[in-house]
Amino acid sequence: MAEPSKVLHVRNVGPEIPEHELLQLLQPFGVVSKMVMLRAKNQALLQMQDVASAINAIQYYSTVQPVVMGRNVYIQFSSHQELATGDQSGQSRQSGSEQHNRILLVSIHNPLYPITVDVLHQVFSPHGFVEKIVTFQKSAGLQALIQYSAETSAVLAQNTLQGRNIYDGCCTLDIQFSNLSELHVHYNNDRTRDFTNPSLPSEQVHRNANYSHNNIMTLLGEAGNFYGMQENGSRSVSFHQQVGPQAMGLNSYQMPLGTASAAAAFGGSLPLDMTGTNERCTILVSNLDPEKLDTDKLFNLFSNYGNVMRIKLLHNKPDRALIQMGDGFQAELAVTYLKGVTLFGKRLDLRFSKYSQINPSLDTHEYSSSNLNRFNRNTAKNYRYCCSPTKMIHVSSLPNGITENEITAHLASHGNILNVKILEPNGKKQALVLFENEEQATEALVCKHASQLNGSTVRLAFSKLTTM
Repeated sequence: MAEPSKVLHVRNVGPEIPEHELLQLLQPFGVVSKMVMLRAKNQALLQMQDVASAINAIQYYSTVQPVVMGRNVYIQFSSHQELATGDQSGQSRQSGSEQHNRILLVSIHNPLYPITVDVLHQVFSPHGFVEKIVTFQKSAGLQALIQYSAETSAVLAQNTLQGRNIYDGCCTLDIQFSNLSELHVHYNNDRTRDFTNPSLPSEQVHRNANYSHNNIMTLLGEAGNFYGMQENGSRSVSFHQQVGPQAMGLNSYQMPLGTASAAAAFGGSLPLDMTGTNERCTILVSNLDPEKLDTDKLFNLFSNYGNVMRIKLLHNKPDRALIQMGDGFQAELAVTYLKGVTLFGKRLDLRFSKYSQINPSLDTHEYSSSNLNRFNRNTAKNYRYCCSPTKMIHVSSLPNGITENEITAHLASHGNILNVKILEPNGKKQALVLFENEEQATEALVCKHASQLNGSTVRLAFSKLTTM
């Protein structure tokens, strides 16, 4: 084993793994002060705040296999004792220097949503006039070439956007300078665009699907190096001062997932009985207890599976309600996981409604702008946490100084609590609460999510854990 170092070397980091997933592996052991993704080698370097934190992480993962998004990763001490940031007199631990250019080569990692020319233009145009965009698929994943009118714009974009997410939790940008001098674009469509020549024709779909390597080389120009790298393939990687990608603020939850993207969100395969192709957003829920349920409690339950837009209780049939979710995929998740669940002694029946949406009215409750909707941020991660109601409840946003007895007292009216354990990852108070059965845990979540406990608004969710 290498000499202990506060820099950790992580191997087998697939292109689908975003930075924040790696950070979650190590943040329980201390602050991660610097990070670099070596995408070409499927590796990463992470610097802890001190050697002791790094040793604790190595010792823990010597007995537990670290897994990220279903992939085994391997952690060891790096031969480096310190990571040098790329903005210190041009020094870097990577060999070679990166020459600035007005054309950027952009790799999009973990692309759970469709990335078109229009999406890329929206992201990159605030930093200067974008002349041309070319997108293409390689074994490393989705990539694009962005040509600015000025080199200064490209430098600004690279400095600003490197390591950022287009959407929350996915579509991470890895940006370097290309060595191409000019992009040659022949068609204006979703894959290629020349913003200086709007009169170019649109290419037929069947020709897009059969582009050969020579076609694309012609499209990119005469430089001959497809990746736009230096001949030795090296590149200088800058470290991000703010560790962990941030999102661009695009409204991802309103963009429905395709089947493949949905499967990627669940680690490669959809939950049993799900198609991922449903387009109906509204659910009819039957066999409710109208004496014990209201729209807020229904929101607390259904928001575990997506963003809730509107809820309407049917006054002529008081044991029924309509729930409009953010998209068809989220509606299918709710139906899959909640159908047949028992709540307040009644077995729920869920089916897709014949109505495409719930129209605003006096008896319709609006939730589309609620800050309690869970899928406005970290969408992909929240999908992976989805499950049927379990006996284990995860409680977050707890106040400092909270005790297990206080948590028990807050939830005990809803069932027999077998165990409570307080956790404090990253200095944030959380807890696991184990009930005697799933119905009791579901009732507690429905009634106490977003409730006040010692001045804090606590959040409850079902946990996939079976033991503490």
